[in-house]
Amino acid sequence: MQKIAQFIIKIVDFCYKPFQKLLPLQIFRYGFCGGGNMVLDWVLYFFIYNFVIGHDLIYIYTPIQSLCLTPHIASLCIVFPITLLTGFWLNKYVTFTHSTLASQKQLFRYVLIVIVNLAINYFGLKLCVECFGWYPTPSKMLITVFTVLISFLGQKYFSFRE
Repeated sequence: MQKIAQFIIKIVDFCYKPFQKLLPLQIFRYGFCGGGNMVLDWVLYFFIYNFVIGHDLIYIYTPIQSLCLTPHIASLCIVFPITLLTGFWLNKYVTFTHSTLASQKQLFRYVLIVIVNLAINYFGLKLCVECFGWYPTPSKMLITVFTVLISFLGQKYFSFRE
């Protein structure tokens, strides 16, 4: 895993050269890795929503209660754990490499911030899709723009602080 991280760092740092007078390296790495993870999120969301879920309601039957998930929320639930793990890995090993906090503490704090972002995504999708009648994928993209700032500040000053 370290070799993969070093490879990614070399690519990101190479791409950083034209921007080094405009941005600090850490912000560029965060944007590069976060952008890659965001594109992964969007592509997975689009694929899951359109080809796996198929725009259908998802019914989950349990002995206690039955649940019905709308396709845009079901897609979010499937994509979320994947991008949670890829995002943590990229932040820990590429962006915030100088943090001395224990990995378990970093992961716990990272998950807390991601839960805040998940809530913003959930309520944002509910608002955009169900109230405003917007398409799910562009709605997800718009909401992501708002969560990026919250995520960077939280990860820098809370999850991976030095």
